[in-house]
Amino acid sequence: MKTDNSPPRGTRDLLPAAVALRDHVLGQIASVYHRYGYQRIETPCLEDIDRLVGGQGGENEKLIFKVLRRGLPDQIEQATALAGLVDLGLRFDLTVPLTRFYGHHHADLPMPLRSFQFGPVWRAERPQKGRYRQFYQCDIDLIGEPSVLAEIELIEATTEALDALGLTGTTVRLSDRRFLSALAHAAGLPDQAQNGFFIGLDKLDKIGWDGVRRELIDDRQLPAEVVTNALTKIENLQGLDAQKVADTVADEVPGLDDQVIADLATTTTGLDQIARERGLRWEFDPTLVRGMGYYTGQIFEVVHPQSTSSVAGGGRYDRLIGRSLGTDVPACGFSIGFERIVDLLGKAPHREAVAVLFDADIPAAEALTLARQLRTEGRTASVIRRGGKFSAQLSRLESSGFTSFVHLRADHASGLRPDERPLGRQPLT
Repeated sequence: MKTDNSPPRGTRDLLPAAVALRDHVLGQIASVYHRYGYQRIETPCLEDIDRLVGGQGGENEKLIFKVLRRGLPDQIEQATALAGLVDLGLRFDLTVPLTRFYGHHHADLPMPLRSFQFGPVWRAERPQKGRYRQFYQCDIDLIGEPSVLAEIELIEATTEALDALGLTGTTVRLSDRRFLSALAHAAGLPDQAQNGFFIGLDKLDKIGWDGVRRELIDDRQLPAEVVTNALTKIENLQGLDAQKVADTVADEVPGLDDQVIADLATTTTGLDQIARERGLRWEFDPTLVRGMGYYTGQIFEVVHPQSTSSVAGGGRYDRLIGRSLGTDVPACGFSIGFERIVDLLGKAPHREAVAVLFDADIPAAEALTLARQLRTEGRTASVIRRGGKFSAQLSRLESSGFTSFVHLRADHASGLRPDERPLGRQPLT
């Protein structure tokens, strides 16, 4: 019987070169976040199913991998409800576990808490290019800061991390869920219909304005006049000059809370200052929704011209922690699309690595001694037994990431270090 050795659908095995790139990306991001005072934490992959399906995960709650309770019999009665069989699920993001973490450990944590997370998450996606059932997320969160200082700092730190990776051409998109709610209300949309309106608007990048109108009017049965009114207001707010965002939003949405306007003015001023200092590109985008239902204030994304989806996104979620703690705590977070960043970068930067080759008649201890000497010099060195056609072995070494080699042979002078030769340019003798 033929055995299929491929990984499960929607997952991947990662070869050394791919892992080297991922390590590089994570190292650069972590270095920047640590300079801003963010400390790394870890949370379990499994969470109670009631927490994951609490209505705050948006469309992602439909993609949860659910775990059966332990001790179930081999046969289940036909009428048994699924809810009675499941008690755990694989996390679909890192934010929901963070709020549970904070609720449990808040007495032992600093205030405000600057946390940094990196780890796998799972979603029952349809496997396709760029979309996986298991993938990694990289998050920073600032808990306990009520002002938009948090939003500005998170955007600054994350865009600086992307700059450190050499990812140029990105643009930050900024909006506010409070503004969107007020706009929908001003357009005549009932409160109970707003969530469906936001879900439809969130698909704008994929289906365009006409597709959004069809979904909202035909599929969701929202009043055509109200939908047209709301979408017209949103279109009128696109492409605003940075200095005019707060005033124009206030004019277009009468009755919008003064705090929302003041927050927008503060954030846009802060982003403008960063832009003057290091070339940050940003824009106010009234079409930005973000799919998660837990956002309560400003929301933001980072887009790149070579990616069809955002490469980072986040926002404020002041009420989510209260589900675990019983008391609301101001919180804001930013998640980097780690897999998309890796795909955009393509390969890890050049590294120096030496292969210590030794012939069969050379004692292994001698090769190990030479490799040890190279490592004390700060070099990366691996001991490899000489075998097969010399040119073919050197080609394999080069494709594996080695940049040079030394060859211990029986005719080399005892006690002397053989010459180091670069891979790819050496004469094959």
